[in-house]
Amino acid sequence: MYGWNGKILRVNLKDKSSKVRKYDLNFAKTYLGGRGFAIKLLWNELEKGVDPLSEKNKLIFAAGPLTGLPLPSSGKLVVAAKSPLTGGYGDGNLGTMAAVNLRKAGYDVVILENKSETPCYIYINDDNVEILDASELWGKDTFEAQDILEKKYGKDAGILLIGPAGERMIKISTIISQKGRAGGRPGMGAVMGSKNVKAIVIKGTKEIPVYDMEKLKEMGLEGYKEIKNKKLYDFWITEGTMQALEWTNANSCLPTRNYREGVFELADNVDGKAMAKIKVERRGCPLCNMQCGNTILDTEGLKSELDYENVGMLGPNLGIGDLKQVATLNRMADELGFDTISLGNAIGFAMELSERGMISEKIEWGDFEKAKEMIIKILNREGIGKDLAEGVRYASEKYGGKEFAMHVKGLEISAYNCHACPGMALAFGTSPIGAHHKDSWVISWEISTDRFSYNREKVEKVIELQRIRGGMFESLTACRLPWVEIGFDLDWYPKYLSVATGETFTMYDLNKIGDRIYALIRAFWIREKGEWDRKMDYPPERWFSQPLSEGELKGYHLDREKYDKMLSMYYEIRGWDENGVPKKETLESLGLKDVAKKLF
Repeated sequence: MYGWNGKILRVNLKDKSSKVRKYDLNFAKTYLGGRGFAIKLLWNELEKGVDPLSEKNKLIFAAGPLTGLPLPSSGKLVVAAKSPLTGGYGDGNLGTMAAVNLRKAGYDVVILENKSETPCYIYINDDNVEILDASELWGKDTFEAQDILEKKYGKDAGILLIGPAGERMIKISTIISQKGRAGGRPGMGAVMGSKNVKAIVIKGTKEIPVYDMEKLKEMGLEGYKEIKNKKLYDFWITEGTMQALEWTNANSCLPTRNYREGVFELADNVDGKAMAKIKVERRGCPLCNMQCGNTILDTEGLKSELDYENVGMLGPNLGIGDLKQVATLNRMADELGFDTISLGNAIGFAMELSERGMISEKIEWGDFEKAKEMIIKILNREGIGKDLAEGVRYASEKYGGKEFAMHVKGLEISAYNCHACPGMALAFGTSPIGAHHKDSWVISWEISTDRFSYNREKVEKVIELQRIRGGMFESLTACRLPWVEIGFDLDWYPKYLSVATGETFTMYDLNKIGDRIYALIRAFWIREKGEWDRKMDYPPERWFSQPLSEGELKGYHLDREKYDKMLSMYYEIRGWDENGVPKKETLESLGLKDVAKKLF
């Protein structure tokens, strides 16, 4: 078998043992890697109804067949588990040296099972696996812990960490690497903390098996060259994802004051141009020649790595228009191990509750100092922070405000206001992990075409992008940004895959794998929830019932009846019934007969 190592490393934290299990080519070709491997393993191995924070949950780190190879932006890793935030399937990806080292150590997947009695960290050095005492690391932030482990194991080691938020099993905590790379929005940091694992350190020295390495290197160099010669390359290097802030504000879809509005009066102070003027460093994932991590100095003179999502959520969404202040909130989140998107949602929700007199805490829009205090309150579970630590959905059930709690299935919305973007609202509604933009960023295409329509073409585009972004890229596992932002041709990827594995893959094959993965993730949700209702695939109520009151699109809101028709079209195209349950014949056609037997 080429391309894949064919090995899964299982680490039993309870008895401090590890085992290697092999998988065959059929499994590899059926699920590809990354997200595909993760959902299949969780479906097979988790008991129905398992508590996500119990030792019975499993935390999976999965690479794909392109991970770690000399190809553009191939330094990605997927982390997955049953989510403590949503109760369904949860995952995220992050670019990290740990991805490359995992593959070079000879594995494609690491599964953490059971729970350590005391704080520990895992050290993987090729075939040697150790579970070591983490008492000196426990309680430290991710930046401190990264420095300690780098000093011990070297800067070339791959390091995955949780901060104090993960240790305390805060449900909006994530996994951090390299002082700013983050992944696992649906509480993957909390799952790692529940197992008493502070860190995973990986070093690998082996060669990844490739069918035709010379051809692969040649094609990789061609790809790198093509990316660098793209006309948008220089602009990307200057602003990265931060270019989106000016665009979203101009198009009335910048989340402002808990998604109440789509425009922000101080947007110019926090956009890509403002960032570029004070940028001190650019960071990125391994094997990438278009790094997106733009770093500035915050209010305390410390480095903070910014991108559009964290600035949008910790800036305009909170009414904060000072980029250095936003950078401070972002750096605190990275140090403590919070997901910046969910954190921005949580603080914004608290600000609106305060404005409406629904809580005793006073925290006004734009109050930077109070926002900092709220981060610590959430970490320490003080006051309303105790409930925000469980996520916005939980807090809205306790305090009220469900009509402005910005989440889908319990996962907080990322930084796009969809009062006037029905296609992107559908993308959020049908994202397989809850509200996330990574699966189908249809908003750019939507705004450039027929923005306000609710037609079938738009539904088809959402699914097309889900197949590519959430299916192919999340399973290869490679970054989608060269394609999305620079215009790197999609045709490269099946070619890379075929040269790496020696197996023939077409975009049709990859789309079918994507459909298989989405159907299996939906089956996982249905199994865990016990039933399914199409309302689970609805975006937040605010977008339907509370029109925009500022900007050129003042008065716009989503049409509930038209959205519902779009959702029916989505189900029809996917081969799911009117409640959103994959039909038996659909599952069987995707090679999921065993899944169909358990659902029907």
